[in-house]
Amino acid sequence: MVAADQTQGQGFGQPGLLDRERIIAHAGFNRWLVPPAALAIHLCIGMAYGFSVFWLPLSQSIGITAPVACPADAGLMNALFTTACDWKVADLGWMYTLFFVLLGSSAAIWGGWLEREGPRKAGFVAACCWCGGLLISAVGIYTHQLWLMWLGSGVIGGIGLGLGYISPVSTLVKWFPDRRGMATGMAIMGFGGGAMIGSPLANMLMNGFKTETSVGVWETFVVLAVIYFVFMMAGAFGYRIPPQGWAPAGWIPPAASAKPMIAQGNVHVKDAHKTKQFWLIWAVLCLNVSAGIGVLGMASPMLQEIFGGALFGQPELGFSDLNPDQKKMIAGVAAGFTGLLSLFNIVGRFFWASLSDKMGRKMTYFTFFALGIVLYASAPSLAHMGSKIGFVVAFGIILSMYGGGFATVPAYLADMFGTKFVGAIHGRLLTAWSTAGILGPVVVNYIREAQIAAGVPRAQVYDYTMYILAGFLVLGFIANALITPVDRKWFMKDEDAAAPVVSAGNGHVGSAGVGSGGLDAKVLLAWLAVGIPIAFGVYQTLQSVVKLFG
Repeated sequence: MVAADQTQGQGFGQPGLLDRERIIAHAGFNRWLVPPAALAIHLCIGMAYGFSVFWLPLSQSIGITAPVACPADAGLMNALFTTACDWKVADLGWMYTLFFVLLGSSAAIWGGWLEREGPRKAGFVAACCWCGGLLISAVGIYTHQLWLMWLGSGVIGGIGLGLGYISPVSTLVKWFPDRRGMATGMAIMGFGGGAMIGSPLANMLMNGFKTETSVGVWETFVVLAVIYFVFMMAGAFGYRIPPQGWAPAGWIPPAASAKPMIAQGNVHVKDAHKTKQFWLIWAVLCLNVSAGIGVLGMASPMLQEIFGGALFGQPELGFSDLNPDQKKMIAGVAAGFTGLLSLFNIVGRFFWASLSDKMGRKMTYFTFFALGIVLYASAPSLAHMGSKIGFVVAFGIILSMYGGGFATVPAYLADMFGTKFVGAIHGRLLTAWSTAGILGPVVVNYIREAQIAAGVPRAQVYDYTMYILAGFLVLGFIANALITPVDRKWFMKDEDAAAPVVSAGNGHVGSAGVGSGGLDAKVLLAWLAVGIPIAFGVYQTLQSVVKLFG
């Protein structure tokens, strides 16, 4: 995966191993080596989605077989420092919130630094933060100090998430100006797939390390940290950036008249947030993600409460009529539903982002919102009809568009603001994700609780929620409709704008053949390195899905 470095002897004044100048591609470099490098990082940090697999074991890390309850009057501060009783799942769940708040904020804060220093240094720091955070969390579990887990994985790991998430965006957009959506879709697909691989792997490790005195979680964190560090370093050192003015062989940038929604210049990161287009795209992402993440977080209980006994062939039994053994049975079926949604989320990232290269970014988001409105509004009717297949397919498509929204937005930004600072601009835009991570679950969870408290039958508690989420998408549709090309007054008067385009095959000294080539041995090995773990995750997911339709 790591391409041979072309830099000659490193004497005095030569760029350092992590410096941007060190990773400028030379003749013979194949641009198809960059996506697997990005995937190597995203597949590792994507395990943030799968951290819930640790909550139940950690909630009995002292009791081992059953939780040792804390005093009834013990608050959160007691939970942070106590060594006498087990943590509550709700206290552990705050780490999930920290992940995505820190992801968005760190991407916004250090996005400009990433553009200056290059993706290798950002990937290196991301690996140190994410894997170092796992090791600190392992110490926190071993010493039973929750504050160390929050600091390790939540804060330090969250910073690693932000830097790792945006590290390949600008690079891939520059390497694939002819296929922006496809390129970013390939990488960001990995973030959605991280939990698909990491969750079953973590379960295997915990079962292997489990003893009479340990639930096996701290040992699992150490092993995952080592595995992830190796993969993330391979990804970071596999990054290369194209020479100034490079373009793929035979590719001609579209004329302004042919593609009016694609900028013919670059907007500086310090000016992007001053434009209405930035905030409209911010709203588009926030609303799309709020609707999807709210459903994703409640997928398992939603399926169980809506269909109840129908999940095992007794549709006359509602959720409240089930005994504990039956509830345990349908929980296993619902796990297959959650796994299937994750698979749709992953596939949607590549499918929709690639399709956006043909449809255009604005039309792709129109499709997300229009189709999403219909599907959300139809979900209550599908549930009342007892159409399990229709319900599952509807939410599979919804989650594919949730993932597709993440993967398409970097290309949307590159179209609107140019490629020069797209990584930094994307970092600032991810604050929309942080906002959605609070807004979506709050809407779904609180409306559900209010409906249950009002005595609404469990099969109907999500009806109003679906209509409200459809309303979110109506607002997103309007925001997307208002997006127009950026006014030329915001474009930089770039001295490099007049630089000649360096094509992959035009014979320029030092750049001939840069980025060219297809499936050679090196590319095949790089894709196998990330493809085998993805295949493992898909296989594990499909095994769970069998229970849903079995």
